Amino acid sequence: MASTILIFLLSLLISASADSNFIQKTCKLTKHYDLCLSSLKSNSTSASVDAKGLALIMIGVGTANATATSTYLSSQSLSSASNDTVLKRVLKECADKYSFAADALQDSAQYLASENYDYVAVDVTAAADYPNACHNAFKRFPGLVYPPKIARRERGLKEICDVILGILEHIAW
Repeated sequence: MASTILIFLLSLLISASADSNFIQKTCKLTKHYDLCLSSLKSNSTSASVDAKGLALIMIGVGTANATATSTYLSSQSLSSASNDTVLKRVLKECADKYSFAADALQDSAQYLASENYDYVAVDVTAAADYPNACHNAFKRFPGLVYPPKIARRERGLKEICDVILGILEHIAW
């Protein structure tokens, strides 16, 4: 009886180790290993899914990031202490762009489920590009400075999308 329990526990340990190795190997295929690894390991379901499941988890991370950024920018637009209508308009435009990025990522999840990998790549690439429109909106007005906090959020979303695309490259073919 004790040996049966020991064998069962060892098999669980080996299985968990194999799943961890799979996540590490998958993340090594991406441009942002640390981001990939920390994002996937923080999700309890990642140990029991295949590469397609890992991509779906990362799509969820990206969607949450884009949605949070859109919400943040909307709140900045509404609560801007200044009466600078140009800044408020640019912040609103940026909030819309991040909302579009979240929508594109949600669409990519549907395409992933139906194994339309080309469309997944198109939507993830679009999601990564929407923040550029925000950055460009600030550039259109020489008096506006692109806030470092938004720049960090832009970089974060792009890196998440890079991870998704890196995983996708190895499940689509």
